[in-house]
Amino acid sequence: MISATPDDRPLGIQILGDDFEIIKGALDIISGYNFDLIDLNAACPVDKVVSGGKGAGLLRAPVKLQKLLKEISTHTDLPVTVKIRSGWDETSVNAVEIALRAEDAGVKGLFIHGRTKTQGYSGTVDYNIIQKVKESLKIPVVASGDGLTPNLIRKMFDETGCDGVAVARGALGNPWIFSETAEYLRSGAAPPGPDIYEIAQIMKKHLALNTAFHGEKIGILIFRKLFAWYVRGLSVKQLRSRAFQSCSYDDMLRLIGELQLLQDKCHVPALL
Repeated sequence: MISATPDDRPLGIQILGDDFEIIKGALDIISGYNFDLIDLNAACPVDKVVSGGKGAGLLRAPVKLQKLLKEISTHTDLPVTVKIRSGWDETSVNAVEIALRAEDAGVKGLFIHGRTKTQGYSGTVDYNIIQKVKESLKIPVVASGDGLTPNLIRKMFDETGCDGVAVARGALGNPWIFSETAEYLRSGAAPPGPDIYEIAQIMKKHLALNTAFHGEKIGILIFRKLFAWYVRGLSVKQLRSRAFQSCSYDDMLRLIGELQLLQDKCHVPALL
C-alpha cells in the first residue's frame, strides 16, 4: 500500500489511529521510506473506523486529537498535516476549534472536508465552515468535497479562499481533471473533454500498468472497477457488465477495443 515510483513527488502518507503507541510503531516503519509529509486521518466516516474512536471519531475528542498531533509532530522530522471534517453532525460543527488546536500542536497544513461525519459523502458541502477555518489559521488550508469538475474546483477556491483543493473521487476514471482544471483556472475557458479514442488509449495504458504491478489476476480484479469509472456517462451498459466478468488481460483489452469501435472518436463533453 505504500509502494510508489520515483516520479511520485511530492508524496505524503496518511496514517490512521487514536493510540500514539500504535501510531509510533507505524511511524517507525515508514521512517525507512522516502515520504515528504505525514497526514493523520481524522475525517474517515466509515463506521468500523469511527466505532473505535479513529478517523472522524477524533472530532468528538478535540483535546485528545491535539495531544496526538503534538506527539506525532515531535516524533518525526517530516511535516505533519491532518485531515478533518466540519464536525461530527450538524449540532457539533467544531472544525474551527479542531483546526486551531491542530495548528497549536504544530501541524504544517490542514485538509478539511466540508461535510460532517454523519453526512458521509451525501448532502451539500459547507463552504462557509471551510472559509471560517481558512480565516482562523496561519497554516495552509486545503479544501475537500465535491471537487469533481473544473467548475466546482474553481467554486471551492472562490467561495472559501482556500490555498488548495483536494481532488479525490473526481480523478477516478478521469485523469484529465488535473490538466483541464489548470487550464480552466488559467484561462476561464471551458476545456474540451477527451474523445472515446483518447479514453480507450489511456485505459489500455492503465490496464497494462495495473497488471504489470499487481499481476494479471489481481490487476484484472482491480481494473474491473476502473473500467466502470472510465465509461461513466457512456451508453455501454453491456460492455460494463462484461468487464465485471472479465478474468484475463486479453479479455479486458478486447473490451476496451470494442468500446473504441462502438464510439470511435465521439466527443465526450467536459464536465463543468
